[in-house]
Amino acid sequence: MNVKIIKSAEDYEAAMARLSALMSLDPKANSKEENELELLALVIQDFERQTVPPVKADPIESILFRMDQMKLSRKDLIPYIGSISKVSEVLSRKRPLSLPMIRRLNQGLGIPADILIEDVETDSTVVDQEPEMDFTRFPLKEMLERGCFGDFEGNAQRLKEYAEDLVRKFMQDLLPKQVSPAFLRAPMHQRGDRQADEMALLAWRMCVLRQARTLNIAKEYKHGTITPTWLRELAKLSTFDEGPKLAREYLARHGITLVIEKHFKRTFLDGAAMLDNDRPIVALTLRHDRFDNFWFALLHELAHVAKHLTPESPVFIDDLDRSNPQEVEAEADAMAQEALIPEKSWRTAKVRQTLLSEDAISFADEISVHPSIVAGRLRHEEKNFRLLSHLIGKTGQVSQILSQ
Repeated sequence: MNVKIIKSAEDYEAAMARLSALMSLDPKANSKEENELELLALVIQDFERQTVPPVKADPIESILFRMDQMKLSRKDLIPYIGSISKVSEVLSRKRPLSLPMIRRLNQGLGIPADILIEDVETDSTVVDQEPEMDFTRFPLKEMLERGCFGDFEGNAQRLKEYAEDLVRKFMQDLLPKQVSPAFLRAPMHQRGDRQADEMALLAWRMCVLRQARTLNIAKEYKHGTITPTWLRELAKLSTFDEGPKLAREYLARHGITLVIEKHFKRTFLDGAAMLDNDRPIVALTLRHDRFDNFWFALLHELAHVAKHLTPESPVFIDDLDRSNPQEVEAEADAMAQEALIPEKSWRTAKVRQTLLSEDAISFADEISVHPSIVAGRLRHEEKNFRLLSHLIGKTGQVSQILSQ
């Protein structure tokens, strides 16, 4: 008996020929030939396991087989799949199985989850437990419009039916499995007393992360980069017509990603500071698409990066319309205000008494910032939002510059 491990296609062909010859001999029980045949069959089987991919069981065939076993009609599948029309569409392969369907079929009919799941990237363990959230509460229509769900097509009802599949896939493409739960549970420091939609906020954060990952910023961020002097130099870029674009480049040179991502409905968002591993992301919504709001929101979030952002506190969400900020928000406000308009200069500024546009422009030139920043500060302090409106400019200014 000379049975060897199979290492090549030639070895495999020789082993199969020898196996065929031994089988034709019809060896007696416990004979030398029978022992060789059994050992050779094991060696061949081991080689085939390593070289031939296993055949994936067909989920629909598995359902039909279980129906036949249990003498079930199509009507009996309604509790697991939905209406009789959905059952018909699924069994005729016109409608894919959703994760909720798979979960019910697995639990109710005992069909293994790994057979029912066709997406090879989906971990079958998601079927073993109930979802950690109600995926239908995400702003699905808005997410679809932003391209979060690839080439998915369907109405609002179909979006809801496949919400878990779509959102999980979107998250799966962004976050490693071991990071995903941490991302979901990351403590958020949220400014403002308006109740924001939790799922819409989470969707917005994921969209920010998706966009940030597409911006290839090679520079590594160094903690301690953002100082009052650094912020003051950034604020001076506001004097240029393309100041917002220059600001984005300034941040990138220091390893900070600036993302503009429109807010979702019911989020009341102006901006956020976030961590993606060790890289800071400053995200702005441009909800108020004006120079004064852009510069204050930008510096406010950068103050969070400098003073508050840590792996233990990785997300700060800001609605800058709200007053009475908490301590960390007041600290970020103060740092941003000082960088834009130094308090020492502001105390003696003539424009505070005259409220005249020529004095606002003159003071802006003196401290090297855009006149809209001075006008915005005056409007806020005077609680008069008609004041110096011509210096504030038209809505849409910043997004237009950044899109060029």
